[in-house]
Amino acid sequence: MQVEETAAKISSMQIRGALHIAVAAAKALEQLIVDGATYEELVEAGDILRDARPSAMSLPNAINYILHLAQMHSVDDPIVARPLLLGDVANFIIQLESTIGRISELGASLIEDGDVLLTICNSTTVVEVMKKANSQGKRFKVYACETRPRFQGHITAKELVDAGVDVALIVDSAAYHTMLHKGVRKAFVGADTVYSNGDVINKIGTSQVAVSAKHAGIEFIVCTETLKFFPHSMESGEVVIEERDGKEVADIPRVGVFNPAFDVTKAEYISRMVTEEGIISAQEVNALIQKKFAWALK
Repeated sequence: MQVEETAAKISSMQIRGALHIAVAAAKALEQLIVDGATYEELVEAGDILRDARPSAMSLPNAINYILHLAQMHSVDDPIVARPLLLGDVANFIIQLESTIGRISELGASLIEDGDVLLTICNSTTVVEVMKKANSQGKRFKVYACETRPRFQGHITAKELVDAGVDVALIVDSAAYHTMLHKGVRKAFVGADTVYSNGDVINKIGTSQVAVSAKHAGIEFIVCTETLKFFPHSMESGEVVIEERDGKEVADIPRVGVFNPAFDVTKAEYISRMVTEEGIISAQEVNALIQKKFAWALK
């Protein structure tokens, strides 16, 4: 798949989910390397891919790591270095694709038989956690926020019911009411970006679920690959929250629409994070970033 085509599919959400986005971008760059691209051409391709989804930290992290490998192996040496580079890129993609399996095992350990859970948006990671718990024989109920305006919660509900999980859709504004009156014990959400201080960027409405969970006294659990950590947030970096076309919400003459795609959930509202490196607190993110992203922090 060409870089421009991949970028277009990411931007239009034909490719969705932070891990899928990262893998798609990595494979597009891998193909460029196979085709003999120079380092400068890889950088240009990386810029195109990065712009397709500015709020998904997995995307620039994957791109930047491959560019780091290309520099380290001198991609412009086709005889010796390029085969080594392709081997490292292939291993990186395999590692990306294996992280969900590890997270699903750890996350499923937090789900108990008889639990009532709530989620928002369509996180592949969260869905896999719930499917894993279900495959272990645990029986639980899931309330899925439908997640306006793109209704990703409908995808979550279909994926879960197809896996045999008891699931019900709710409108986003019913989240707190559902927590109080339906016995919700835990909220599971994914992440697009995790700051070094433990704050999380995720689909719009996530922060409201987190605040409601705190008030209702239930656990708020973030399931995320460390690829979504933002290493340069330790240097006061900041992700620009994507605003999407207002027509996704409504098309009413003379009425403007504010349509942010994501919001920020503060670390104080997060009970635990489930990563491929283990179950951690939001306060442990900084140390994990320094371990996992030493290559980026030099």
